[in-house]
Amino acid sequence: MPDSAAVKRHPALFRAVRRRQNPRLRRSDITVTDERAVKRAVKAASLGNAMEWFDFGIYAYLAGTIGRVFFPSGSETAQLLSSFATFAVAFLVRPLGGVVFGPMGDRIGRKQVLALTMILMAIGTAAIGMLPTYAAVGFWSPLLLIVFRLLQGFSTGGEYGGASTFIAEYAPDKRRGFFGSFLELGTLAGYTGAAGLVTALTAWLGTDTMDAWGWRIPFLVAGPLGVIGIYLRLKLDDTPAYLKLEKGNVHVSEAADAVETTARGDLAKIFRRHWRTLVLCIALVGAYNITDYMLLSYMPTYLSDELHYTETHGLLILVATMVVLMTIINQVGRLSDRFGRRPLLMTGMLGFFVLSAPVFLLVRQGSPLAVSAGMLMLGLSLVCLLGTMSAALPAMFPTPVRYGSLSVGYNLSASLFGGTTPLVVTALISATGSDMMPAYYAMTAALVGVVAVACMKETAQRPLEGSPPSVQTQEEAAELVRAQAPAPKF
Repeated sequence: MPDSAAVKRHPALFRAVRRRQNPRLRRSDITVTDERAVKRAVKAASLGNAMEWFDFGIYAYLAGTIGRVFFPSGSETAQLLSSFATFAVAFLVRPLGGVVFGPMGDRIGRKQVLALTMILMAIGTAAIGMLPTYAAVGFWSPLLLIVFRLLQGFSTGGEYGGASTFIAEYAPDKRRGFFGSFLELGTLAGYTGAAGLVTALTAWLGTDTMDAWGWRIPFLVAGPLGVIGIYLRLKLDDTPAYLKLEKGNVHVSEAADAVETTARGDLAKIFRRHWRTLVLCIALVGAYNITDYMLLSYMPTYLSDELHYTETHGLLILVATMVVLMTIINQVGRLSDRFGRRPLLMTGMLGFFVLSAPVFLLVRQGSPLAVSAGMLMLGLSLVCLLGTMSAALPAMFPTPVRYGSLSVGYNLSASLFGGTTPLVVTALISATGSDMMPAYYAMTAALVGVVAVACMKETAQRPLEGSPPSVQTQEEAAELVRAQAPAPKF
């Protein structure tokens, strides 16, 4: 029988152990994390993620400028729709990127694929900064823009699934939420950096100069920043969970079949074996992405297009909101470790469902105070999702197929619902004449999210499926071996 004190210190682990009838857990099976290695891994994954979303954020925040430079004909609404359509086109190839990079990450390792996605994103973003304008080459200009947006989308297809898997597999079980929250801290930092740079350039150069050549600067800056991310990622070892699986030090029966499936690239079998989890992942990510892109990508355009704010003014309010979220996101990760993923995710989804309509009514008042208060209210709901999702999603899938399954599910959902959000909302407002459509769209997404969270399993403080327990000290590992009940088979 397990020692009662040990059970109190590791209740989730022992509940998981008791549910399985498998061989006894050996000391060599348990991963003892190196705090310094974990921090290096978190830094590399988060900084790389920040670079990716800096690149994507630039395009979102320059939507009006991009419309004028690459789609000069037609009304202002037509220009905006064309710009957002090009924003959305990058998401169309994200599932393809997930299909290519995800199984590759399960087959050859996490870090190599993450470095490759970083290289492709840096190339695509820098190339956009060097494109000729419509005035210079006509039709070829928007065509080339679409080509490099497709390259950006393709590379991003391997980014989130890999980065979240990387951190989840490095982090100890009891602190996976805290360390995972740094990934979305990187997302907010990337968005904030992009918004801050675009705001500063617009204020300094003015709209005419930005349209002439100033818009190129943020895209060209992304190239050198990408090199830093590539360097940090290549310096790391692969994750302990993947290395143990690769070396055959983990007892896996079901997982072995999954590895063989991934190595053959037989995605049909992955869909057959994990289709229920994939559907749940798609629903959860869809709700999360719609609310995320609604606030972080679309709101500055809404403020300028519907409330006639200047582009700089709207971006400043968003930057202030994101800075507030950055100060508390890691505490949300800690809370998810303590109270569980589901309570935090449910709080965020219910927040969007209840608050979206009142917030947009408040924002319609038009005053800076009302707009700031409304965006902060939605931001506090969003941070409950941001601080928890990067730990919750990787835990849904077993280790041998985690990168591939999560990349496919996440990017399919992001393609259908995330990147299309600005385009869909702009089209709905144009068709209905109601500037409340963003609220209704967010509420619908949040309702789907509530159902998805209600259906998911709690994974906080539990070992990742298909991996041994991961602890912080040798003493914890010895205690688990001493006090365990019949152990899980890995």
